[in-house]
Amino acid sequence: MTAHPLSRRITDVLGLQPDAPALEYDGQWVSWGELRDMADRVSSLVSAGDQQPQIGIMLRNRPAQVATLLGVLQCGATVVVINPVRGYERTKADVDQLGLPFIVGEPDDLAMLGKPSDTTVVSISDHDGEPKVVAAGEARGRHDVRPGVAVRMLTSGTTGPPKRVDLTYDMLAHSVLGPEGDRPPAPTELRRGVAIVNSPLVHIGGVFRILQCLAEARPFVLLERFELDRWAEAVRAHRPRAVSLVPTALRMVLHSGLAREDLASIRAVTSGTAPLSAEDADAFTEKYGIPVLTSYAATEFGGGVAGWTLADHQKYWQVKRGSVGRANPGAQLRVVGDDGAPLGPDQVGLLEVKPGQLGASAQWMRTTDMARIDADGFLWIIGRADQAIIRGGFKVMPDDVRAALESHPAVAGAAVVGRHDERLGETPVAMVELREPASADPGALADFLRTRLARYEIPAYIAIVAELPRTPSGKPDLTAVRRFFADTVAATQSDHAE
Repeated sequence: MTAHPLSRRITDVLGLQPDAPALEYDGQWVSWGELRDMADRVSSLVSAGDQQPQIGIMLRNRPAQVATLLGVLQCGATVVVINPVRGYERTKADVDQLGLPFIVGEPDDLAMLGKPSDTTVVSISDHDGEPKVVAAGEARGRHDVRPGVAVRMLTSGTTGPPKRVDLTYDMLAHSVLGPEGDRPPAPTELRRGVAIVNSPLVHIGGVFRILQCLAEARPFVLLERFELDRWAEAVRAHRPRAVSLVPTALRMVLHSGLAREDLASIRAVTSGTAPLSAEDADAFTEKYGIPVLTSYAATEFGGGVAGWTLADHQKYWQVKRGSVGRANPGAQLRVVGDDGAPLGPDQVGLLEVKPGQLGASAQWMRTTDMARIDADGFLWIIGRADQAIIRGGFKVMPDDVRAALESHPAVAGAAVVGRHDERLGETPVAMVELREPASADPGALADFLRTRLARYEIPAYIAIVAELPRTPSGKPDLTAVRRFFADTVAATQSDHAE
């Protein structure tokens, strides 16, 4: 069977210069040859003739998991993303329901699963910094296959339990290699510049960044999670020209003690996965002299469908600030009304997308995002239609309230949800994480909002917490936020808006 272009690119790049450094993790470099050896071992373990079995990987941002991911994709099988940090009960229930022929993970993560029936368990580790398969069972039984599917990726789980979306080899190849028929030739030598990967591998952003580095033959620093000091150390050491920061991480950098000199090599910051206010983007640019290029993407699209280019930012940002940019090459965007009919420029409705990753056969995919598109094709995301709070007949968009809270200098992050109210139907409530303990209280925050929001938009209750619950992609976990407010004793609550 002929290997897919994405699989061939992985094999070719892993073999370009085996002794050269490929991946830096925790201060140690792993060579391309060490990654290749483990990827080959994984490929040989999970290959099943002409079948492409589904391989569950308990993914963490560590070298052995990167090699395993590449090994599965190299042989044309399907990666099923399993998030081991979701807790014992949920992880075990997830694995039991999946019924996969192979599960790969570190010993401690595998221990929580017991002995799944009819499943081969492959144990991996990073012994002495080198990724190795340390134990493996023998493949048994026949299981469902998903031909052409590269990764069954978990969604962010922002508003409910994460679900899996099938990303095909063609979709990922389009994203990292370019459209078929218009792809640059495969690299014949390694890139000198070093990238920084701080997005989690259990999120499409992390997988995309790893595959992008492989497609370009570019070495990279792998961070287990975004930590300001380690990220800044990597930036100073390797001087990348571009970095990617989710809004939470970008705000951490913005409000840190890092100076312009620390980020002197960076020419642009890309930011996606969650809304970023124009004020934060402008403040970052003013402090560091670096433009922030926001984008719009979703797991279901197989990556980004709209974003700012550097050229557009230089020409249009002052008059289009707050937009998430224009449609990516090959993608189409439109806004429709309640009846499904397309709306004109600057009219607000539901966003529909034809992702370029799906090729010429793509159908319009309706999102739950309220949006508008201007006459020049710039897209603004207004908020999620399925999160709108109707308070006594008035519509409250949680993102508007969140953005207002996050504009307070003491607020590091906020999340806003609706809570049932016997009289008004629903009221907005907010959870807030402060930059410094006791730097603001709920009353002061409510007073601050009165100058920025309508009376009905002000949260009925503001809870200050040490740390917001977040999904792997860095978004506030709204399910956990709703659970928090559901468990809050009503007698302790005060209505700041009344």
